[in-house]
Amino acid sequence: MTSTKTTGTFTGTFTVRPMDPSPGRAGRRSDAEVVHAWVTHPRAAFWMMGDARLEDVEREYMAIAAHPHHDAFIGLHDGRPAFLMERYDPTEVELKGLYEAEPGDVGMHFLVAPPETPVHGFTRAVITAVMETLFADPEVRRVVVEPDVTNTAVQALNEAVGFEVVREITKPEKKALLSTCTREQFEAATTGADR
Repeated sequence: MTSTKTTGTFTGTFTVRPMDPSPGRAGRRSDAEVVHAWVTHPRAAFWMMGDARLEDVEREYMAIAAHPHHDAFIGLHDGRPAFLMERYDPTEVELKGLYEAEPGDVGMHFLVAPPETPVHGFTRAVITAVMETLFADPEVRRVVVEPDVTNTAVQALNEAVGFEVVREITKPEKKALLSTCTREQFEAATTGADR
């Protein structure tokens, strides 16, 4: 989809491609197998799939692939799977009826693969690449997210790329901080920043 080179404390090339949720073939790990390892890792507790079986992940992402208002992507760092990105229409998925939508809104989730060795600045580079990918679509004017109120790590990352908290909302599965970031807020937060 989009390649991004990020400089500063972290360097690398990011690309994003659609996730293929179908079962793997002999000798090749499927995207669902890769994502299953990520979403069941203890670091992914806020993804709420810690007890998921591979079949559960395949079913969830097949449903997303078939949904007209929700997409999933595998993010690659220098050609290797490194993160999961979901893009959705917040007026139809996740936030339907829970916020005041504006034209050009897009919803987003992202999950960074558990690192073998943590690299300072990597997660911030990933969220920056995700936001650049979303804003590459000229129709997108604002990104909307709904992190868990207790997920302070992602809240700090969101703030670093320009999100501002609108208010707390109650979703069926969690209390969340409805947050938004316009293209201008993103550019102001990241232009010239040490990314």
